[in-house]
Amino acid sequence: MTVFLGSDIFRGSGYGSGHPLNIPRIWPVIDICRAQGWLPDKDFEAVTPATAEELECFHTRAYIDALLDAEKNQALDEIRSKRHKIGTHSNPIYPELYRRPATAAKASLTAAHYLISGIHTSVFNPSGGTHHGFPDAANGFCFVNDPAIALTTLYKNTSKKIAYIDIDAHHPDGVQDHFSHLKRMILFSIHEEDRWPRTGRKGDIGGGNAHNYPLPRGANDADLNDTLTLNILPRLLDYAPDFIVLQAGADGLEEDPQSGLCYSNHGYWSAVSAFLDLKIPILVLGGGGYNPFTTARAWAGVWGLMIGQNPHTTECVPASRSVLESLHFPHRLGKNIPERWVSRLYDWYIPREANLLTPKDPTIYEKILFKRKLEMREKPC
Repeated sequence: MTVFLGSDIFRGSGYGSGHPLNIPRIWPVIDICRAQGWLPDKDFEAVTPATAEELECFHTRAYIDALLDAEKNQALDEIRSKRHKIGTHSNPIYPELYRRPATAAKASLTAAHYLISGIHTSVFNPSGGTHHGFPDAANGFCFVNDPAIALTTLYKNTSKKIAYIDIDAHHPDGVQDHFSHLKRMILFSIHEEDRWPRTGRKGDIGGGNAHNYPLPRGANDADLNDTLTLNILPRLLDYAPDFIVLQAGADGLEEDPQSGLCYSNHGYWSAVSAFLDLKIPILVLGGGGYNPFTTARAWAGVWGLMIGQNPHTTECVPASRSVLESLHFPHRLGKNIPERWVSRLYDWYIPREANLLTPKDPTIYEKILFKRKLEMREKPC
């Protein structure tokens, strides 16, 4: 009843030199799960790119055609480039410009149909979670908004209630803009405040059904847990959804270069578990994650949770370690790979100082983070 959707198109595909997504993210998750013995062939399903017609449930045909033309020609005329925001630094033209996001979208579309039919009650699509895309434009590294395609499919093909939950460090502006007014849908987001796209501020309800919980830079596992248990879970249980779409972006982890949140993967997995434990049909997506080591381990752990494994205590078998050691991370954090990034799935736990939510000293976060990094260098792996 649980399936992992993926594709080999993500092997060797990147956004180009210098881009935060020019890193391996999806195939390491697949390979680690297989190496750990967690992903037999019967639980994995390969998907192909969605057709233009399938993407039209959310995106305009003009935009889809622009993606197709940009991939074919590896260029796009100035008028359409400006209109659709294709060919920018954030949204560059690269060889698999259409096929890669369309494959992620096909996985989310397939997952939605599986949940509706009951063929599977939990589906994992780590290539999905591109929540910034707009109907007529790329946005924030996202060319096709696959969460929107899954939500649209669930909404139009059933009369049931749907919950969208997003724990990515960045607010899901593309999803909120399109769905927060719908009566059979509720949206929750925990993200870093004042982080791009700088939407989803406290009290922002979008079209009426959005609930945003921005956390300050330096927020940790305790803050994430408190937000879930005190705010989101009570409202979610009261709403009683029939389907859940969970965007499980991993960029809130402490060693991710694209946010200032400080979750460990223990806290991150506990958040994911809170929704899995509800036993409501669920699609779990990837999302942000810009450190390939922390992201691969986090998402492999998510799949482990979905099939009853315990990533909180999982050591890497030799084959998993080899996968991690092969990863390329063109960032200053990747110059000297620490042992803990390749030897086990779980993070070495770092005790968290309290009261980060309301620091009196604006430099307190930097001081605490510096102290933690010294401790991490001194502690044995």
